[in-house]
Parts: sequence; C-alpha cells; structure tokens
Amino acid sequence: MKFSEQWLREWVSPQLDTQTIADQITMAGLEVDAIEAVAAAFSGVVVATVLSKEKHPDADKLNVCTVDDGSGDPVQVVCGAANVDVNQKIAFAQVGGVLPGDFKIKKAKLRGVESRGMICSASELGLEEDTSPGILVLSASAPVGADFREYMHLNDMTIEVDLTPNRGDCLSIKGLAREVGVLNRLAVNGPEITPVAADIDDNFAISVEAPEQCPRYIGRVIKGINVQAETPLWMVERLRRSGVRSIDPVVDITNYVMLELGQPLHAFDHDNLQGGIVVRMAKPGERLTLLDGSDVALRSETLVIADHSGPLAMAGVMGGENSGVNENTHTIFLESAFFTPLAIAGQARSYGMHTDASHRFERGVDPQLAPLAVERATRLLIDICGGQAGPAIDVQSAGNMPEQRSIVLRSARLEMALSKSLDRDDVTDILQRLGLSVSLDEGNWNVVAPSWRFDVAIEEDLIEEVARIHGYNNLPVRRPAARLALRSADEATLTTSQLRRQMVARGFQEAITYSFVAPELQAAILPDAVSPVLANPISADLSVMRASLFPGLVRAMEYNLNRQQSRVRLFETGLVFNGELDALSQVPMLGALVCGAREPEGWSGAKARVDFYDLKGDLESLLALGGESGAWRFEPAEHPALHPGQSAQLLYNAKPAGWVGTLHPQARATLGLKMDAVLFEVRLDVLSQGQIAAFEPLSRFPEVRRDLAFILSDATPVQALLDCTKQNAGDYLQNIKLFDVYSGKGVADGYKSIALGLTWQHPSRTLNDEEINQLVDSIVTQVRVELDAELRG
Repeated sequence: MKFSEQWLREWVSPQLDTQTIADQITMAGLEVDAIEAVAAAFSGVVVATVLSKEKHPDADKLNVCTVDDGSGDPVQVVCGAANVDVNQKIAFAQVGGVLPGDFKIKKAKLRGVESRGMICSASELGLEEDTSPGILVLSASAPVGADFREYMHLNDMTIEVDLTPNRGDCLSIKGLAREVGVLNRLAVNGPEITPVAADIDDNFAISVEAPEQCPRYIGRVIKGINVQAETPLWMVERLRRSGVRSIDPVVDITNYVMLELGQPLHAFDHDNLQGGIVVRMAKPGERLTLLDGSDVALRSETLVIADHSGPLAMAGVMGGENSGVNENTHTIFLESAFFTPLAIAGQARSYGMHTDASHRFERGVDPQLAPLAVERATRLLIDICGGQAGPAIDVQSAGNMPEQRSIVLRSARLEMALSKSLDRDDVTDILQRLGLSVSLDEGNWNVVAPSWRFDVAIEEDLIEEVARIHGYNNLPVRRPAARLALRSADEATLTTSQLRRQMVARGFQEAITYSFVAPELQAAILPDAVSPVLANPISADLSVMRASLFPGLVRAMEYNLNRQQSRVRLFETGLVFNGELDALSQVPMLGALVCGAREPEGWSGAKARVDFYDLKGDLESLLALGGESGAWRFEPAEHPALHPGQSAQLLYNAKPAGWVGTLHPQARATLGLKMDAVLFEVRLDVLSQGQIAAFEPLSRFPEVRRDLAFILSDATPVQALLDCTKQNAGDYLQNIKLFDVYSGKGVADGYKSIALGLTWQHPSRTLNDEEINQLVDSIVTQVRVELDAELRG
C-alpha cells in the first residue's frame, strides 16, 4: 500500500523524520519497500490568475494571455492549451524558474509575440505520468502569488508498505495511523465523522439471502447528485499519491474513503436497478459484464449483488457495467458491506482478477466500519456533488457476525518467549494502546481482541504484539547453546552423496523434478499406478503424486530432445508415492535414464546407441559400491513401463528392490518420443546397505584358469548357468567371467553358445590338474542335468 506522509501526519504526527518513521514501522512488522517524493523538483512556479485571453495574430491554436502572478505587474504569456480561460487560477512558471527535467524558463517570442513565462499542465510539473490534455486549473480560492509547491503541499513523500496478509487492518490511513500512534504513545486524531441526517424518505429494498457470506449490508439512496462536478484538487492529489487515478467524483470519493478508513464502497446508478437489492450466491448460467468490460460466467460459489433482474456486481470484487455510475447518473445507491474473508478469498484470482476491494475483503475488513464509511462518503458526496440523502438501511445477521475473541496471556509464557521480564503495567499499556480490552487475573492478562484485528486469536499472537511494540531490538540477544557431539558414521552404509558421485562419474547429470506429474503422463507409463490426486495442484499438468521416478525422467528426456540434445544421461533421487492417502507408502528411490549415442560425439567414438546392457552396467557399478555384489540378482520379469523382452527385476537377498529395462514401445508411441530410452529404478534404502571391507591376504600361488563353452537353449537365462557353475566349482573359485555369447553357424536354431572363464586359486598351495579336472567334470555333469546343456566341442 502507498500513502502520503502528510496525509498520515494529519492523523498522527510524531516528531520524527520520514526515514525514522519508515524504520519504526518496518521494525514493527510493516515493511517499507520504497520512499519517493510525490513530485519532481522544480522552482519558480506560483499561483496566478488569467486576466485576459486573445487569439494569437499569426497562429490559430495559440492564445495570448495576460496573467497576474502576484508581482504587481501583469505578465504577457503565449499559451497553446485549449482549456485556458479568463479568471482561471493556474500554475504559472515565471522567468528564471526551472521545471522538471532541468527545463529553464526564459523570455521568448512565439510567432513574433513576446512570452514571459509558462502556464503549466500537471504533466509538465511532474504530477502526471501521461501527457496532460490541458493546463492545470486550480481552485478559485487559491491565493495569487503563493508558491505553488507550498500551496499544493508537494514537499511530501510517498511511502510504500509491503503488508503481510494478516495485517489487513493497516490497508488504510486510519490503520497505519493507529500503528504509528501506538509506537509513539500518541493520540490518533482523524476527521470527525457524524451521521448525515436523511433529507428524503427514498430507500431501496435490501434482502440478504447469504447471511453467512454477508452478515452486514448497508445501503443508502442519494438523490440529485451532479456527476459532472469536479473532484477537488486536494482529493485528486491524495489519490494520486496513493497510486489511484482520478475518474469521476463519485468513484473518487468511494476510493478516497477506502484509502482513508479501509472500507471498500460501491455506488450503483439507482435508475438502472429493478425491484430491490438481493445479496445471494450466483445461479447456474448467469453472466455478468464487469466495469472493465470483461464478460464472465458466474459460478455457484460466487457471492453476487443482484436486483430482481439479475446480477449487478461480484460481491467484494468488482461492479457490473450496466449498473455503474455514468455521466447521466443523478441518483445513486451507495453500498457498504461486510463480506466474510472466506467468501471472497480466491474469488477474484479464480476469474483472473485482483482489485483493491478484493485485496481488503479477503484479508478481513472491520465489520463495525461499514456504517462509519457510509456516513463519511455521504458527507463528501453531498459537499462535492450536491444531492439529498435518504436513510441508511442496515441489514444485519447478528448470528453470523464475527465473535469477539477472548484470549488469556500468561505472564510466565510471555517471559519465557521473550527471554525478558516486562513490567506488568507496560504490558497492559501496550495491549490497551493496540485497542485490546484488558483485565488482570492472578498475574495473567484476559484480553478481548478488537473487531479490526482478525489476526489476534491465540496467546502467541498477543506475545508477538507485545514483542513488536516493545521493540525487537530491545529484547535480549541469546545465542543457542548445544552439545555439538560428532555423529556416528556407519561405514557399512552408503550415503546418497556417494551414490550421486558415482553416477556423475559414470557421465550422468542429476535431474530434480516435481513430486507431482501429469495424470496422462503417469497413465501412459504406469497404467495401473495408484497415487494421491492433489485437491489444489500448482497446475493441471502437476496434479498427481508420482508413483515412480520414471514419468519425471521421461518428461525431462523429452524436454532435452526437443532442444536438440540427442544424447541424454539423467539420474534422480526422491520419494515415490503408492496407494491411497489412508494407506500411502513413501519410498526413497534412485532412478536413471539414458538414450542416444553410447559415447559422446567424436572422431574416434563409436556411433552405436545405448542399450539395456549399458545401463545395467551403470547400475552394477552402484551395486558394487556396497561390497555385496553376491546379494544382488537380476531376474527376467515384466513391468508395465518396460519392454516385455528387455526388462529385469532387481532382487536383494531374494527380495524385490528395483527394475531395469527399455521403455515400453506403447508408452513411447503414446508420448510421441523420437527414440528408445533405457531406465532403472532402485530403492535407496536397500541400495545404501553394504558391508565393511575386510582385508584378506593375497595368495602367493599361481591361478588356474579353464574356459568352458556350453550349448544351451535360448530360453535358459545365463544367470542360471552362472549359479549352477558356482555351486559346483568348489571353495577356491576366485572368479567367473562371461566372455562370449554366440549363435549362428555351428549352433542349432533356438540355442546359444555361452563361454565362461573360471579362475581358481588356493591360499596356501598350488592346485594340481587332477583337482581342477574333477571340478570341471562336476560342473559339466551338473549343468547337463539341471539345464540340459552340453559342453561345446
């Protein structure tokens, strides 16, 4: 919110400079964002009167005027403004004056006619951003010869405050003055507001059908107003300094009262209303054209102000175009209401709008402020636009008005929270200056919050109020004390950082994606997944919690492919969510995805694309970090996201721990991906498990190696052959390596040749051929029995 310092000082004026006031309210929780002068620097401008006006002899669009600037000698000046006229009070820049932009006023001749000075427009004086259509015309009571800056009180500053959502009570001069008064122990003196007596009996029927959303509605008919009247310059200036543009006197007055008191108001053209005012929820199919020209389809949860013909305004947000005040209006219906914050919160944003009224109502407006604002606006309207006021009709639903909140503040709790013991009388004084009703009871304070403080509801709120008014900088500084013992580190457990470093070392880049994914993306990859759907998602394409890391990685791959990155190697760690909310499992996972070329582009690099075995090798490098390679197994299995013939389940001690495979062709086609992708996903808690490395002395005796090639069915997994070989290779088998897979000439259709290299070594002697041959015979025999495989000749 922006406000004028001079306007604030009319309510309360501490003996502090501008910066000190800004610092003071910032420390009290109302952060000041900016302090700016209300007008650019200029000098030599005075209030003057136009004594005469004649057409320029050589220019149709110029006038030769005589101006009384208070110096005693009339001054001749040439003016091109169309609205200049005799007897006007104007802002006159004398010779020697300097206007904004370092524009110096000198004697000049315009088309042969001497001109000594300049009649100024608002934009030439820096009072308007846009170019003014004519000169600035002042009030008839402006004193001739007075310095224009002093007359307009331009030695003023605009202060912009960034208020937190809980401090809606400070969205007005009254609220800010109340804060400054509390901080400086000064009384706040606003304008005297007295009820305006009804001059006429005219009224308009009011019916509130939604009392929960609108507990209070006040309306008044004001007849015979002059909409063509001019808004006083002092009001235009105060609106400008608050960042509000002047429109017409009726709108200006409602805006002025909103800025002054904090109560949004709205004026309807009475002649365009039918039957009576009805405050209700919108009905299906209703539409409304708003003041900004936009046409909206109203939803059933939207509170509207209507008459007997249909909606007139979105309550607390914006009025309708058809019932708004226009140049032909002579009778208005003035509205002042209290709408509950929950009824307005989010409504404006849901329609793509944000207004000053909605900004205040959704934060909370004082429910006792509505009648005061009506009287203030009525008096200003009658004084500026004329007219006669009817009675103010106040419709209330007492049962739906906010209840006064009683809170107990314990002295012991206050001292513990502030780390300081405050004098009881000082605490009482602070609470009372804030407008709270206070009574003492056995060392505690029984407090009743005022109607304008929606944010004071619990004991902690009172502690905050005492702390900020007492001054945060007056509280003791205590540094936290803690026993900083070293945490034990389990050497058998791999950290996530170690796993990440391994993936980076393998050429991967870490991705961080949302825990939410698009429902159609998850359905394409994991059609059977069940995970929570968000009630209030960030956006429609982030509305389902991910059941796997695969959707996020696939979306990241797609993003990169669309930007000419043809080789993608990504990994991610994070939680995945499975099941409904009442039985939700949250499991930490590590996932990875590769696509494109196996090696980076280069003159010596191969151009082959990555496949299942490339990513399986990367995964095995992670498994090896734990030192328990034998505890892990890969078993052929089917996964809905993976290619049926190119997928495997990862087992740890015979328990499922993850998956690896090529993306399912159907998912790839559904998502329109341009190339295959290989993915894996493994549980982080299992992957982190390992064992502490133990030293074993190296044998000094030679190794013995035998190479065996077996012919076995294509349907027989290699793992089965490896398992059978290990079981029958004896205790001194050191290594078994698969070094060749062959099918083709010399091997029958439906079969394959698997070549294994086996290495034995004894720790204390040399193994002889007889021992090795017995082990080889045992392996060949058992493989033949269990796997129906034959030794290749």
